[in-house]
Amino acid sequence: MRHLILILMLSACLLPAVSGTSLSAQNRQVVELKTVVIDAGHGGHDPGATYGKTYEKNITLSVAKRLGDLIKRSYPSVKVIYTRSDDSFVELYRRADIANKNNADLFISIHVNSVNDRSARGHETYVMGQDKNSDNFEICRTENSVIVLEDDYTSNYQGFDPDNPESYIIFSLLQNAHLEQSLDFATLVQKNADAGPIANNRGVKQANFIVLWKCTMPAVLIELGFISNPNDMKVLTDKNSQQRIATNIFKAFQAYKKSYDTDIYLPSSDAPAPAQQATGNFGIQILASPYLLPKDAKEFKGWNCRHIRSGKNYKYYVGQYSTREEALKALPGVRNSFPEAFIIKTDQ
Repeated sequence: MRHLILILMLSACLLPAVSGTSLSAQNRQVVELKTVVIDAGHGGHDPGATYGKTYEKNITLSVAKRLGDLIKRSYPSVKVIYTRSDDSFVELYRRADIANKNNADLFISIHVNSVNDRSARGHETYVMGQDKNSDNFEICRTENSVIVLEDDYTSNYQGFDPDNPESYIIFSLLQNAHLEQSLDFATLVQKNADAGPIANNRGVKQANFIVLWKCTMPAVLIELGFISNPNDMKVLTDKNSQQRIATNIFKAFQAYKKSYDTDIYLPSSDAPAPAQQATGNFGIQILASPYLLPKDAKEFKGWNCRHIRSGKNYKYYVGQYSTREEALKALPGVRNSFPEAFIIKTDQ
């Protein structure tokens, strides 16, 4: 329930409070970001990227724990969960499972980059999605190749081969209801990281990371810098710099939580749904996809869906309502089929 209310609020199309006699104070719900999962990449017999005796797994764990401490001190009510809190090996699918089973509101995976070109430097943040950029694919392949260190990985990942581009076809069927929210947080991470100590902003990108694919909440993978670059590596291994990096991510968390936490008013479950309007400025989004789907797509579950284009993605929605309040009344019925549905403006 918490996730679907989160998406409703983060759509930026729902006001903190809705006026009108049909929505009573008894239906007021406080929406809060209550649980965050912080994932320190790699660990145990998987060192991640290496340069001499410098291991990615140690850098990511240090930054992850520093970030968690900052959140705990400033928000005692927020539950902070680590996928690992020591030098242990955790399978990729289990990292996402930890977030899913704890009903997390946000998943933050922390990593360090490495490429053959030693001049490459800077920070970048990824969300789950299709991207044909060869550089992004190489980074994605490197991170996903961790699965070969796992026992029985072919069964756990349905035969997925991280080195075979054809295996990535499975991601083309992705319907990511959390893409917009993930992009929001990723943008905040990049903006705050510009304060340094690694200030070269390489942007927000999309890639098919397995650890993000399995998450059922907004999720990002942060590449802090390049261990293969001498300047970045000097920063990444410095404790004071690690604290600054963690503080930058924390500031992004603060801003994200501020936009997340609010009061909303939902109609009673027995409130009658109004007749669908012929025209209107509001709809109820049920999913987003990088591909244009046919009208009879099975993902629509028999509903009559429309779509609007948003960047590289298509937003699919049902209903046309002249006011937000009308859409709110219809929302419970739509959620019977699509639990994570939320309200959007369709006249964008």
